[in-house]
Amino acid sequence: MNFLDLARAIFALAITLGIIGFAAWASRRYLPQLLARISAERGERRMTVIETLVLDPARRLVLVRIDDEERLLILGEGRELIEPRGPEAAK
Repeated sequence: MNFLDLARAIFALAITLGIIGFAAWASRRYLPQLLARISAERGERRMTVIETLVLDPARRLVLVRIDDEERLLILGEGRELIEPRGPEAAK
């Protein structure tokens, strides 16, 4: 392996790392604005996650708002449990 082969390999590595660095910089600079524009075109969302709480590695509580109603979900272990509605929610 002569000096030209080594120089060519180092140059190719530098170009590859430069392209990866440029892609990372461009995605951090322009991607959030692009995603915000795309989500704005979809209109208002009906469901939002208000808060999450990790109970243990397998389970978590998630408080979601759907339209004007908040619901508590227990997620984990391959199943979901939705908090039952009380008598005041049935009105």
